[in-house]
Amino acid sequence: MRTLLICHDDAPLDREGLVRWLGSFSTFAGTVVLREPRRRLTKRIKREVSRVGPWRFLDVLAFRLYYTLAHAAGDRVWEQRELARLRAWFPDRPDAPEVVVSSPNSPEAEAFIREQQPDLVLARCKTLLKEQIFTIPALGTYVMHPGICPEYRNAHGCFWARATGDHQNVGMTLLRIDRGVDTGPVYGYFRVDTDPAESHVVTQHRVVLEHLDAIQDKLLEIEAGTAERIATDGRHSATWGQPWLSAYLTMRRMRKPDRQRPVLDTPERHGATASGVGVGPHAFER
Repeated sequence: MRTLLICHDDAPLDREGLVRWLGSFSTFAGTVVLREPRRRLTKRIKREVSRVGPWRFLDVLAFRLYYTLAHAAGDRVWEQRELARLRAWFPDRPDAPEVVVSSPNSPEAEAFIREQQPDLVLARCKTLLKEQIFTIPALGTYVMHPGICPEYRNAHGCFWARATGDHQNVGMTLLRIDRGVDTGPVYGYFRVDTDPAESHVVTQHRVVLEHLDAIQDKLLEIEAGTAERIATDGRHSATWGQPWLSAYLTMRRMRKPDRQRPVLDTPERHGATASGVGVGPHAFER
């Protein structure tokens, strides 16, 4: 099975760590590396303000400031430690080409993917892929979505599961991309336990890194044609967005999972379909 990865240029756990992992059980064909122009961030901020309003956007910015001051430095150390662990576990780094593009939907990205002829693509980016991109590999393009779908679609599902006290649904969904937003066929759920003091960034990494063996098995089942889809019909479906400081503070007060789940003024309660996803530098995606 030939595999290909789409990821951001400043995401070493993906760009190097997952490349080593993919190369350990498949023929790794290459990486589409995203280096987005700054003007795209400006557009996303304007779209987020339009969606949630200026006052709620201040709540979003307050959380980002808090994260920068309280967690960012420690998370960088944690990520470096995890990358060292992946290097030890997967010592051979595939000698595969990379292409650096501004968008995964660009003609350059499409040409590169077609040239490398992958059977399966993993998309570790938050930009929605066009159909002409995600349909290139015969086995499909898959995302390791940080949230249990369909309950936590779109953005920061792990954060919002924790913030709403839904501790049993802090996890990742392996799904095949279709035309919707995290609406494709589901092939696996991979959950973790969390501590209230743990940052949302670390949680979103853990739901992937702590399940690499199980994810590998599932991808090999997909290749063999034996993977079973998980039925999601009839389940509640909701989309989420950027973390709010107000929601985070409520979550920290609910330190024990067996306490009554808090009722938050969340985007879902207002019927919002939240845009703006990602962690760290990619926080205002989609």
